[in-house]
Amino acid sequence: MAYDLDKLLDAVAAVVSLVSPEKVQAIAIRIRRTDASKAVGSLSGVVGTPAAAGVVDQLVDAWRATTVTADELASMLLAAGYVFTKTEKQQSTELVWTGPTTPFVSARRTEQALLQVINAASSTLFITSFVAYDFSSIVRALNAANDRGVVVSMLLESSQGHGGSISIDVIGKMRTLVPSATLYAWIDKNDEFSGGRVHAKVALADRTICFITSANLTGHAMEKNMEAGVLITGGQIPKLLDVHFRALVELRHVISV
Repeated sequence: MAYDLDKLLDAVAAVVSLVSPEKVQAIAIRIRRTDASKAVGSLSGVVGTPAAAGVVDQLVDAWRATTVTADELASMLLAAGYVFTKTEKQQSTELVWTGPTTPFVSARRTEQALLQVINAASSTLFITSFVAYDFSSIVRALNAANDRGVVVSMLLESSQGHGGSISIDVIGKMRTLVPSATLYAWIDKNDEFSGGRVHAKVALADRTICFITSANLTGHAMEKNMEAGVLITGGQIPKLLDVHFRALVELRHVISV
């Protein structure tokens, strides 16, 4: 019985993840008016695609193997649909990709995702990158964010002359390009992190949206390289990143330069 109920719950989850909330409600209404033996005919016209029809058929098959009543199943569908929709609104995750594309997967481009985060910021913006140069569209967006009152902070890898690992002075260049930004560096490293680098590439706006990527802030990364990332809106990840970045500053793991 427990196995059959698990299969029914899996079938319910499949329906609410594939079918629109309105169709889920329509299915629940139809189910309340019928029983398992007549459900196939009753539900056949509710959904319009073969994939949706397939998960509805699986739902009916799983239902028949249980003693769950029509009212109980309808309530299960409505509850599961509500939770699924609420969760989707609280957090969404999008694939971001730069490089060769295929006809099978649709993804946002790196520059588009980064600009979305910067343009979405209304109070705070925190960006980390290993290197940063040759990216005029991003510089314009960062300065525009400052003009509308956003506090812009950036954590970048230091040059070799300032205790870092790269030959160019990225922080000095950024100070010229985005003069309003607060710039941070990871300089004082204990033995555990000796030789370590600022290799994280993250953009975070207002604790609500973040972009985690393999791409540096360079023209090649935005246009030429094969780069992958995720754009996350809502949920806990942006909030946790905000707490973590603030703690790195307060504990002086990274310092303003």
